[in-house]
Amino acid sequence: MCLGLPPPAALAGGGCVLAVAGLLLLSWRRRWTRILAGALACAAAGASVAGIRVAGLLAGPVPELAGQSVVAELVVTGDPERGEPRVRGSALARAVVTVPARLVSVTSGRRTYAVRSPVIVRAYGPGWSDLVPSTRVRVSGRLDPGRPERGVVATLTPRGPVAVVAGPSRVQELAGRLRSGLRGAVGELPPDVRGLVPALVVGDTSGMPADLVEDFRTAGLSHVTAVSGFNVAVVFGVALLAARWCGLTRTAPLVGAAAIAGFVLLARPQPSVLRAAAMGLLTVVALLTGRRKQAVSALCVAVLVLLLADPWLARSYGFALSVLATCGILLLAPRWRAALARRLPGPLADGIAVPAAAEVACAPVVAMLSAHVSLVAIPANLLAAPAVAPATIFGLLATLAAPIHHGAAELLGRLAGLAARWIVTVARHAAALPGAAVSWPGGVTGAVTLAGVLLVVLLLAPYALRHRAVTALTVALVAVWAVRPVLPDGWPPRGWVAVACDVGQGDALVLAAGEGVGIVVDTGPDPRAVDRCLRDLGVRRVPLILLTHFHADHVEGLPGVLRGRHVGEIEVGLVPEPRGEVRRVERWARAAGVPVTRAAIGEQRRIGDLSWRVLWPARVIRGEGSVPNNASLVVLAERAGVRMLLTGDLETAAQRALLQQEPTLRADVLKVPHHGSAFQDPRLTWTVQPRLALIPVGRDNPYGHPAPSTLVLLRATGARVLRTDTDGEIAVVGSAGRLGVVTRSTSKRRARRRRFPGPPITVAAEGCRTVPGTWNAGF
Repeated sequence: MCLGLPPPAALAGGGCVLAVAGLLLLSWRRRWTRILAGALACAAAGASVAGIRVAGLLAGPVPELAGQSVVAELVVTGDPERGEPRVRGSALARAVVTVPARLVSVTSGRRTYAVRSPVIVRAYGPGWSDLVPSTRVRVSGRLDPGRPERGVVATLTPRGPVAVVAGPSRVQELAGRLRSGLRGAVGELPPDVRGLVPALVVGDTSGMPADLVEDFRTAGLSHVTAVSGFNVAVVFGVALLAARWCGLTRTAPLVGAAAIAGFVLLARPQPSVLRAAAMGLLTVVALLTGRRKQAVSALCVAVLVLLLADPWLARSYGFALSVLATCGILLLAPRWRAALARRLPGPLADGIAVPAAAEVACAPVVAMLSAHVSLVAIPANLLAAPAVAPATIFGLLATLAAPIHHGAAELLGRLAGLAARWIVTVARHAAALPGAAVSWPGGVTGAVTLAGVLLVVLLLAPYALRHRAVTALTVALVAVWAVRPVLPDGWPPRGWVAVACDVGQGDALVLAAGEGVGIVVDTGPDPRAVDRCLRDLGVRRVPLILLTHFHADHVEGLPGVLRGRHVGEIEVGLVPEPRGEVRRVERWARAAGVPVTRAAIGEQRRIGDLSWRVLWPARVIRGEGSVPNNASLVVLAERAGVRMLLTGDLETAAQRALLQQEPTLRADVLKVPHHGSAFQDPRLTWTVQPRLALIPVGRDNPYGHPAPSTLVLLRATGARVLRTDTDGEIAVVGSAGRLGVVTRSTSKRRARRRRFPGPPITVAAEGCRTVPGTWNAGF
């Protein structure tokens, strides 16, 4: 809190707290007063140091230069992080690269200042993502005010190319070569495994697919993908064993310390890595010596020293999770292990007690950040734990062998990949279980509530375990609460024909082709969202994926469809633009072993009782509108007598051309072109005469979709308009004579009947009756 206060206020607060501590010691001389006074003295020291450090940040000339154009020399202090493109699906899309750096020289006008100020660079140009820490660069740009409470005095936005003034130090260059060697050693492995091994070894998660990261989070395995005390414990333990095997018994601790120092250099000596080294050493010492009380005291001293050295760690959730996990292992794990060892073998008792203690200690903070509680974290950690150490050890050996012999490094990388493959399998299957994670209030309220619940459970557990009836009742209540989210909620509705998935600002539609079989038309921008949609529909086999065009909001979700399903073929349109997305689709398809074919105009196909025909593009339209949009595949599908026109992102010029080609085109359901943008040809809408118009669109999207003029046009034709941003997932049900709709909010995961005001129509959902003045949707 003191980091966000003005420095004088922080210093004054620290002085007041120190005075209170002194009064306590003078007034009472009991044990609890000494403990409280010591805690207050530590808090006073932290507040004072925070005020002094923030004052030091604000003392230089950099804050006064905010808002000005400058020429800056920087020393990169951390790995660049690549973010999301500012414009998704565009050939001009550029991803922001965030680079932590230290400003050493800044020139404004004719004056040059020598400084040492931490800044953040937010760059969109080339060259930034390849920078190695300790590299010195020069760039011109604009300085904006920073966040002193987060240890950043300014933000620099470059306006020109980056010029390297001096290369990285030898140590950082060697570390970069070793990290690159590790990536090369696992380069031939499957994408999931190839991305996980560097994350296990040095915390490099840049190669992990987004859906795999989400599965790790759902399964409660995110901690294995970051440099943590466990990594340090593995390195320390292996070094000790090697030293003792070589006969260096007395000097084994020094060998272990040297191994940790080397690992810190390899993983980059950033605050998070240094903190993990400190926590890992404490955990190893506690487990090896069995001195739990001394280890807790040492932990408190280490936390205090780290916070005094870097006050901004107090705002780091990673630091909080690391400390909590270490506390759980030191305080809870020994007792739980002793209780379990009465009925289980020692190694199995350790394997259950340690991850369970860490998960319980970290659960309130995790719930605060993610607004959910994982129900599979403990069993997933128990299953994955045996493979983490081998993957880390073989990965480290592959890293060290890469500069010496590439073949040996590849062999060691494959051994690491075997262990990592098991971890991936555990994460995938655990995250796919129904009710793997349940919703929980986020923020401070959720954290405090969960902490209270866990405290009550820990206090009552010994009593409950002594009484079988109480234990049985508790287990039953927990089981009912855990299964509640996965009980049938009416989804998918019986007789569904098509579903518009809620995937944000993008298209993803599923056409029913039999029990557990579906045709997917576009995949949206998010693999997690489309995978969830297909999983909830029970679709296990996808004979065909139709990608109407290659914009990111239609194809970036492809890995989510390919994951865990049998996919027969991917069919694409005529225009391979933008090239970046085309290459990504080809790479994903090649990794999954799925052929990519090009659609033929007039092509007619059938799977079960679902049939469809490709109507467009008969030609490529250039010079009016977006070429890829106008070249979108247009498909007329039919099932149970329901005709559905799926139009991709077709714009006005292509709509006119399609109408000239198909002058009598009719459909019951229209997937409105281009998310309901204003680029609509009214003649096409009036010709099709849809009874139902579906608009896949994202909430609060920056494009203004759907346009008010488009909504007016659709309603003027008598169509009932449904949108994924307001209605959630939309299922078309029934048949041509008894057409209906069931919608489901993806946040509440509950299907519901919808009634829309308007004139009476002759369409009703199965099991519903038409009421004058309303339109019945749902069962």
